[in-house]
Amino acid sequence: MGARNIRASLSPLHAEIEALIWAMECMRNLRQFRVTFATDCLQLVKMVSEPDDWPAFANMLEDIKTLKESFHSLEIIHVPRTQNLKADGLARSARKQTTFVVHMDAELPFWFTESV
Repeated sequence: MGARNIRASLSPLHAEIEALIWAMECMRNLRQFRVTFATDCLQLVKMVSEPDDWPAFANMLEDIKTLKESFHSLEIIHVPRTQNLKADGLARSARKQTTFVVHMDAELPFWFTESV
């Protein structure tokens, strides 16, 4: 989400759903209509599959429902961090940073290359 340069979210779960919406918008804009999104957030998968159980997120879940209609095939799956060590390492490294990533560049930052 740092690449999007948005304000802090209300909670980690809000950040997860905002990141999913952004990723869906990006894939749609890139004209990728058969997509599988993988997340380590089991609650996010449950939210999308059972939106009526999450009334506090109704607006965001409605956005996801609308975006889903843009895809021919869309899947959101749960992959525990213990099964994806590279993503876990990147997440841990990013949390240690004192600043947010506000732009992307062809050159990888030192902390990124060290964590991979």
